[in-house]
Amino acid sequence: MDTFFFIFSKTVQFFIEPLNWIIAFVGLSLFSLCSRKPHLCKRFLILTLADLLLVGWLPSSELFLRALEDSVPKSNLSMISKDEVAGIIILGGAIAGGDVAVDRGEISIYSSAERITKAFELIRQYPRHPFIFSGFSSHLVPTGMSEANAFKQLIAEQGLSDQYAHYESQSRNTYENVLYMKPMILELVAINQSNISGAQKPWLLITSASHMYRSLKIFQKQGLAVIPVPVDYQTGRKLNWGSFSLIAGAQQWNNVIHEVVGLLAYWITGKI
Repeated sequence: MDTFFFIFSKTVQFFIEPLNWIIAFVGLSLFSLCSRKPHLCKRFLILTLADLLLVGWLPSSELFLRALEDSVPKSNLSMISKDEVAGIIILGGAIAGGDVAVDRGEISIYSSAERITKAFELIRQYPRHPFIFSGFSSHLVPTGMSEANAFKQLIAEQGLSDQYAHYESQSRNTYENVLYMKPMILELVAINQSNISGAQKPWLLITSASHMYRSLKIFQKQGLAVIPVPVDYQTGRKLNWGSFSLIAGAQQWNNVIHEVVGLLAYWITGKI
């Protein structure tokens, strides 16, 4: 069932992303032209142009993306004692593993690299705290190195200790991240039960700001306490009403649709 859910969510996201509608509109306009229906061809071409404007005009996607990013405020870690923290959780989604990492012998990081750099920062600040990296691949047909193994290689390259490192390398989405990490978290809590309050200590959770709301809901559903550490902000406080970029717009709409589809699907299936 989880595999079907994973494939279905990816399929739905593909078909409702605005940039992908262009393929359908252009195809329909060509079909109309071949069918000698120029009036329909004209309408579909107008829809194609409107779609391009919707995607490229950045405020159209920034309004929704900013709402997602602001849904969970930043935590002031300077006000939290290190003794009050159980450990660090890093969600995958920023590392390009797969065949490229194997073939080239180098680990590439996506635009959401702050998930990784913030992880390095906190691992250095909390050197005696356990940390868990969770992630295999978000691709329908994954190949090569998992994200978890890629992160393990990055830890070694950065000269960081792996004494307290733990890796979850099966998950393909956020729900599986939490589901597969939960036994690891409970085991680590059990090990530290000499401290009576150890089971109540929250974990620092690192993920993109737009992804934090959905992640928090899943952790809460599973009864796991976390402190949000949102990173990878893509929007500012003000909108630039004259900004236009098909590349940036497509990426922002991808993020928005990904989260909306995820939230809706998880709510329908009772995962949040």
